[in-house]
Amino acid sequence: MIHLTINGKAIEAPDGVTILEAARLYNIGIPSLCHLKDIHTYGSCRICVVEVEGMKNLAASCIVKAKEGMVVHTHSPKVRAARKVLYELLLSDHPKDCLNCTRNQNCELQELGYTLGVTESRLSGEMSPAKVDVSPSITRDTSKCVLCRRCVTVCNRIQEVGAIGAQNRGFATVVGPAMGLPLDSTACAMCGQCTVVCPTGALTETDGLSKVWAALENPAKRVVVQVAPAVRAALGEEFGLPAGTLVTGKMASALHEIGFDDVFDTDFAADLTIIEEGTELLGRLSAALTGGEAALPMLTSCSPGWIKHIEHKYPAQLGHLSSCKSPHTMLGALAKSFYAEKIGRKPEEMFVVSVMPCTAKKYEIQRPEMGQNGIPDVDAVLTTRELARMIKASGIDFLNLPEGGFDRPLGLSTGAADIFGVTGGVMEAALRTVYELVTGRELPFDGLHVTPIVGLEQVKTASLTIE
Repeated sequence: MIHLTINGKAIEAPDGVTILEAARLYNIGIPSLCHLKDIHTYGSCRICVVEVEGMKNLAASCIVKAKEGMVVHTHSPKVRAARKVLYELLLSDHPKDCLNCTRNQNCELQELGYTLGVTESRLSGEMSPAKVDVSPSITRDTSKCVLCRRCVTVCNRIQEVGAIGAQNRGFATVVGPAMGLPLDSTACAMCGQCTVVCPTGALTETDGLSKVWAALENPAKRVVVQVAPAVRAALGEEFGLPAGTLVTGKMASALHEIGFDDVFDTDFAADLTIIEEGTELLGRLSAALTGGEAALPMLTSCSPGWIKHIEHKYPAQLGHLSSCKSPHTMLGALAKSFYAEKIGRKPEEMFVVSVMPCTAKKYEIQRPEMGQNGIPDVDAVLTTRELARMIKASGIDFLNLPEGGFDRPLGLSTGAADIFGVTGGVMEAALRTVYELVTGRELPFDGLHVTPIVGLEQVKTASLTIE
């Protein structure tokens, strides 16, 4: 342990931590922008600068290590003045379109201005070249990029996809694919993790709301909406509820109030996935045991980001993927065939909307195999954030809504489908089904001993295991 003084307070911290980490151990707030705890430390924005007695210049607290006997001032007049200038320099190369930006009131750069007390932008000059790149899942607006490189770290080190990086040098630096290529033409998995860590509106999910509003206003369309299991545990955060709060009933009520004709549960199709993948696994095992050819192990195929990543990086393993569609495209196909027939509608009259936690689903529905006779299984995908914006735009008092429910028959499901929203849930549900089909007994709670693949970076491990 080392001992230092921050703002006149004597503190103790583990040797090797940065000044920023030491301060946060004692709830001493130091503003930052490019820093991302445990993931990204780069020191490019310098907003976290502090004054250290004995040092000639201000120190970036996110990268400078705390030392024994160090005396630090985090909010001295010199520090506060420097932070304001640094922030204004960022603003001088940033568009002032906050009112019509999708990240308005949910933007770290905007919030930082409030924290620093910046009320005007005094600096102006040449602006970086602006480019808007719209892919099926992710929209890039380079004019809003602050070059924090968080997205680069997540894409390259956390996901190990490597689709984006810092291109060019100096004032011409831009974060994006090599050679200025559009994101859709690269090995990008469309997972959307870059949009999660972006502090501004430089990276956002591609808009799906305009198509949905248009369909709701079209009397010739029967608009069906389905919701993934993870959404009901995340939507509440957009309305001030604690993370993980289940809002299933209120969510169903909100969707009915917005005007959707049918509100279905993707868990219905998740049950179908369990049966289909379990049966397919049994078929492969049976073929292998009788001397036939079978691609084992079998990999689940619910995530389009996972599929796209394998297609780009490990094409030799494609035969190991389950042949099943993802649950939401299964339900879309059912809604436009089985359900449409039951209610006397043509497939082209049905408009299916999926509310999903993953931006890759936006890309998935545009794949030609995800449809029949030129009619897509799913017409639009909304993220959890987009659904929240839709509810707010409809003037719905979400927190005081009565508890509603999903419509039948495609709103029914078992408990097995619920665990799809957690790591390894798809595999566990399928294996438990296989066990029961073979033995006629339920697998004991502690009877399953498997290791799921977590994140795209572990696909490499799975590939080496298969080989």
